[in-house]
Amino acid sequence: VDLYETAAALVLTAEVPGLSRDHIDIQVEEARVVLRGERPTSVVPCEQFHRVERGHGRFARSFVLPEPVAVDSVTAELADGVLTVTLPKAGGRGARRVDVS
Repeated sequence: VDLYETAAALVLTAEVPGLSRDHIDIQVEEARVVLRGERPTSVVPCEQFHRVERGHGRFARSFVLPEPVAVDSVTAELADGVLTVTLPKAGGRGARRVDVS
């Protein structure tokens, strides 16, 4: 997973080869993003594996973002096994006076 910043957005990219859109779940809060998925276990007729380097089963990664994002404007694309989540920066940051009722 890579997380980088442009002038207008934070961008998260993740290599998820073999996963379809149905296997990926993305939850975004103002300053946090959670990427969950499930890589189906492939059944291979063999007596013994000599090396297994690809992960199988469920996974989850959580990232605290360096600044708030506009949750309603987040987009995600999956192409050639690479997931790209674009998280536009929230505007209007700064102090705000809150009245006590």
